[in-house]
Amino acid sequence: MLPLSVVIITHNEERNIARCLDSVKSIADDIVVVDSFSTDSTRKICERYPVNFITHSWEGYSLTKNFANNSAKYNWILSLDADEALSAELAQSIEKLKQGDQLLTCEFDRMTNYCGKWIRHCGWYPDTKIRIFDRTIAHWEGVIHEKLNFTKNTPVVHLAGDCLHYSYYDKAQHLQQADKFTTIAAKHFYSQGNKNPAYKLYLSPLLKFIQSYFLQLGFLDGTAGFQVCRISAFASYLKYKKINELSQTKGKFVS
Repeated sequence: MLPLSVVIITHNEERNIARCLDSVKSIADDIVVVDSFSTDSTRKICERYPVNFITHSWEGYSLTKNFANNSAKYNWILSLDADEALSAELAQSIEKLKQGDQLLTCEFDRMTNYCGKWIRHCGWYPDTKIRIFDRTIAHWEGVIHEKLNFTKNTPVVHLAGDCLHYSYYDKAQHLQQADKFTTIAAKHFYSQGNKNPAYKLYLSPLLKFIQSYFLQLGFLDGTAGFQVCRISAFASYLKYKKINELSQTKGKFVS
């Protein structure tokens, strides 16, 4: 059977990490967890599993994931976030893949659980991701919403089954994450010297809501769908508001 390393980065993931590790233990030949000095029980939970647990300072999503990939035993990587888990069908698809003549670059769909409800619209599903790859020809790039960059062309196979993403347990957590990510996005946008037209502050949130709630059928996800679309629109407003603030204060937020 062909060997596969599972790579996960963590910081205070005691609520999620056991579920993630349980879902991969049947298909992993090596599990690497790179932890950015968690202060909760993440490490203790990981020690219950056959995990190579490494503490490493946070360098941002892409650089930390690349460090984790390089710490794996095998070149073929399955990259997961701590709040993700393989469905039984997806685990079976990976098991079948490993029994073949060679491993392949693979993508699969990701379905998000939002406050206890699975979201199937809003632009959140199928949310297809490439997560199985050869680290010798791929590395992560990007400040947020990091993506894999391949140094040579490689065919991509789509696997059956969903990656289950347990994103937000309540509205407050979603708003907190929106605040965090929009700060990162605004700083990156400003650092690139991009211009921010004033109309985007109000037009972009409106268009975002129309897109996710109506065009991407978010209304079919009921109350949870409305909440997702509303906060997504608010996040768009926050990003441009923060960009404007950085422009007015020469790159520094004023508290």
